[in-house]
Amino acid sequence: MANKRVLVTGAGGFIGHHLVSFLKQKGYWVRGADIKEPEFAPTKADEFELLDLRRWENCLKATRDIDEVYALAADMGGMGFISANHSQILHNNLLINVHTLDAARENGVKRYLFTSSACIYPEYKQMEASIAPLREEDAYPAQPQDAYGWEKLVTERLCTHYGEEHDMEVRIVRFHNIFGPLGTWEGGREKAPAAMCRKIAMAKQTGNPEVEIWGDGEQTRSFCYIDDCITGLHKLMRSDYAEPLNLGQDRMVTINQLADMVADAAGIDIVKKHVQGPQGVRGRNSDNTRLRQVLGWEPEISLEEGLARTYQWIESKVKEKYNVEQYLTAD
Repeated sequence: MANKRVLVTGAGGFIGHHLVSFLKQKGYWVRGADIKEPEFAPTKADEFELLDLRRWENCLKATRDIDEVYALAADMGGMGFISANHSQILHNNLLINVHTLDAARENGVKRYLFTSSACIYPEYKQMEASIAPLREEDAYPAQPQDAYGWEKLVTERLCTHYGEEHDMEVRIVRFHNIFGPLGTWEGGREKAPAAMCRKIAMAKQTGNPEVEIWGDGEQTRSFCYIDDCITGLHKLMRSDYAEPLNLGQDRMVTINQLADMVADAAGIDIVKKHVQGPQGVRGRNSDNTRLRQVLGWEPEISLEEGLARTYQWIESKVKEKYNVEQYLTAD
């Protein structure tokens, strides 16, 4: 792969940053593009360009002399952010997606992987906590809950039609709750595992065992560790499969169970305090039947192991911030 030139959009973000490092280890030449640089560690990209990909000319610049694009750039965050910023998300992400895809076509990119989301699945199939795992064909009739899901679903269709009508191979992946170190862990855009790790790290740091959980905590999800996500992305890009494909764990847990797992990783007992807050759909899980068929592979890292690694990193960030704040307060 030494001669293959790859672009990762969203390379300043959580998954994009990990993907750049992975591709460099595989021998690719990698350009990263994002509106910001990675927050927690330097990029390993051969080139990193600070570009607002909502603008066509910037997308044209990013995709120049590129063989393959991993399109990860998006304005997104956890449920708190997604449920409160519909117009911003729909506006920004549609611009990013349309301009990046068409610039790739204009520049003769041969293969384009679009990162979609389990948020595209219909709300009517996710009304119960004990939901059946979601199959790829369950996407239609469409009824995503939020604007984030709608823009992902529309872009899936756009990518499919570009693949049919232009000289470009497309790949489409639907992420199911990816988590791990080097991701946003505070500020409102963090996902549930990072938020839980932060809350429990703070409980351990302060000695107050009370941890807030939105809703009754019985809503269900599956969570996939970042290393498995990156491996799956690369395997899909190298495959000849052009239809949307789930990528996630197929082990469903409640948010209450997630909290207990993180508490175990922290080595403390917690007291759950259930409060009002956005919860998203009641239940969601990935059906990995097609993933196993297409790639001959599925995620391998257990939720407990992934949470332990993530908690250790977030606890270090909490301690760092807490100690700094204590120092400033003392002054």
